[in-house]
Amino acid sequence: MQHEVILPLVAYLLVVMGLSIYAIRRRATGSFLNEYFLGSRSMGGVVLAMTLTATYISASSFIGGPGAAYKYGLGWVLLAMIQLPAIWLSLGILGKKFAILARRYNAVTLNDMLFARYQSRLLVWLASLSLLVAFIGAMTVQFIGGARLLETAAGIPYETGLLIFGVSIALYTAFGGFRASVLNDTLQGLVMLIGTILLLVGVVHAAGGLPSAVEKLQLIDPKLIAPEGAGDILSPAFMTSFWVLVCFGVIGLPHTAVRCISYKDSKAVHRGMIIGTIVVAILMFGMHLAGALGRAVLPDLKVPDLVIPTLMVTVLPPVAAGIFLAAPMAAIMSTINAQLLQSSATIVKDLWLNIRPDQIHNEKGLKRMSSAITLILSVLLLLAAWRPPEMIIWLNLLAFGGLEAVFLWPLVLGLYWEKANAAGALSAMICGGVLYAVLATFNVHYFGFHPIVPSLLISLLAFLLGNLFGRPVAEAAVVSSADK
Repeated sequence: MQHEVILPLVAYLLVVMGLSIYAIRRRATGSFLNEYFLGSRSMGGVVLAMTLTATYISASSFIGGPGAAYKYGLGWVLLAMIQLPAIWLSLGILGKKFAILARRYNAVTLNDMLFARYQSRLLVWLASLSLLVAFIGAMTVQFIGGARLLETAAGIPYETGLLIFGVSIALYTAFGGFRASVLNDTLQGLVMLIGTILLLVGVVHAAGGLPSAVEKLQLIDPKLIAPEGAGDILSPAFMTSFWVLVCFGVIGLPHTAVRCISYKDSKAVHRGMIIGTIVVAILMFGMHLAGALGRAVLPDLKVPDLVIPTLMVTVLPPVAAGIFLAAPMAAIMSTINAQLLQSSATIVKDLWLNIRPDQIHNEKGLKRMSSAITLILSVLLLLAAWRPPEMIIWLNLLAFGGLEAVFLWPLVLGLYWEKANAAGALSAMICGGVLYAVLATFNVHYFGFHPIVPSLLISLLAFLLGNLFGRPVAEAAVVSSADK
């Protein structure tokens, strides 16, 4: 049976490698940095929707989220659906304004955008270091998720699965670049849709139908079918915090934002908003409902994160299980390649070229450095993921919150407030990042709110106060009224 499960996954990984080779051969002429990190800004609407969706949907969504739904019940499914507007908000708020500045300044990274807007090298260094620290945690989660999938569904030891997953993702990201990433994201989005529908149908069937599944959940614990969830975790403060963290705050995630500067035209943005929102709705509802109803099929799992891999091999025929195994693997791979590329771009473009600007035209050197850094980061992540925690969703949310606390207000206010300056942006980044780190480290929840809520409020206040003491940014750095 294991061979029947593994073969579809192997076939999928071969297709991923094939697309990466195709992307390498089809690289556009011109600037290596613009092509490797942005794919020469050529994405259409469908590809834009799929790459944003695949980047947003991660190991947390396919492993951690359903694991939480398994533990807390149907209330968590409702909670997960507040993520529905994430793609619409990202493209709607960033969208055209973000792309106007990016094209004007030939920006390749989010930090390019921040420098163009605020004209502060200190801000770029602080943003770069914050991004790398948070991404180490976020990318470690993806590596753990990929290894756990192979361990549970294919019977491969965790360490072996980690090596297989890590080597695959490192090679195709390092040599394929952004174009390979978005092509594979499109494939991965389709695989995720098919896999989600297959698994949900299988779980409902194995539970004896939807009414029977709900009845079994009620017998296990009546609160599994209550809106507040088992353990009464889903309070209004928690739900508000969750919405800020995984929906509104996503606007400030660097690997999401950079995809908003790589599309082809306005038509692509409008189409991407619609398609992306529909795809996110199907994936979020399907995966979390499968996790919640999975408790009716597998009532005694000790590690909630194992519910999806275990359901795969329990309720699906071996070949279908193999196809589905590719779905969460696709989600994980698409997220990790986006984060790896962004980390590599930060080191090469935002840090190295700031120290050695004379190397900007050394295409061969930059190409070798970009690939080498991606491979080195992958090795470090393998080591970090060697001993995983029990539930990865909390580690993933911790890293996401740190990025949002640092980047959200400097990015959004930089686009929409002409008087925003570097002093305000630096104040917001430092206060938001430090407060979030302290509250999250000591697990402080004021009035029941997650640390991201007070961190973003204090960050906004710090921006407004700090802005009073800064110098205005040159008009050339601000979007003109004609561009609005």
